[in-house]
Amino acid sequence: MALTDRKVMTFDVVGTLIDFETGILDYVQGRARAAGVSLADAVILEAYARAEDRQHHETPRLPFPSMMAPMYREMAELLGLPGSHADAEAFRLSIPRWPAFPDSIAALKRLRRRFHLVAMTNSDNWALSHFARTLDLPFDDMVTAEMVGWNKPDPQVFAFTRGRLSMEGFAFGDIIHVAQSQYHDIAVSCRLGYHTCWIERRKGKPGAGATPTVEDVAIPDYHFASLGELADAVEQGK
Repeated sequence: MALTDRKVMTFDVVGTLIDFETGILDYVQGRARAAGVSLADAVILEAYARAEDRQHHETPRLPFPSMMAPMYREMAELLGLPGSHADAEAFRLSIPRWPAFPDSIAALKRLRRRFHLVAMTNSDNWALSHFARTLDLPFDDMVTAEMVGWNKPDPQVFAFTRGRLSMEGFAFGDIIHVAQSQYHDIAVSCRLGYHTCWIERRKGKPGAGATPTVEDVAIPDYHFASLGELADAVEQGK
């Protein structure tokens, strides 16, 4: 099937459309400079990934913004940074400043000409409202972990979204899921039988950055390095 044979694109947001690694680094490097601590970007991102993996296992029903304060405290202890309640809360409150990837807004506008666009995110409603505005309000519908009561990679997030889409007349085969994270999205969407598109934002970069690692890389139906490449492929009828 061609990409254009589908009618719906569901999107992971953080890491796929929103450059959360830049947002994390902007905050943590600022705290490091203030504390006179020198840290490599890769060390900060790896610390975030470890803290997130732990929180996902300990609190799998909690939207990720609610995890960020305990994650920051864990990171601060590991990295030698100030870890006060105010520092941890300020880390969560940095979310509205996280930028979109340079290609996200234009690519989403192009994709919306052909597809029903749905955000499907581990964010809460508050964070997604900010991300949607940063992305110039591209979504026809939005699903958050706060609404579902679970985080991806739990299949209940996909089932909840599929139920909403079925009420609008869309079939399972109409959907393609678009995401960056193998850990949160690609492996589970492939396992559930979804048409899946991997946006490998870290293609060519060492390591997994701020995303927890997986033992085996799932093979998606489509694989691009950017959202712009996906939009190009759609317009070329691939």
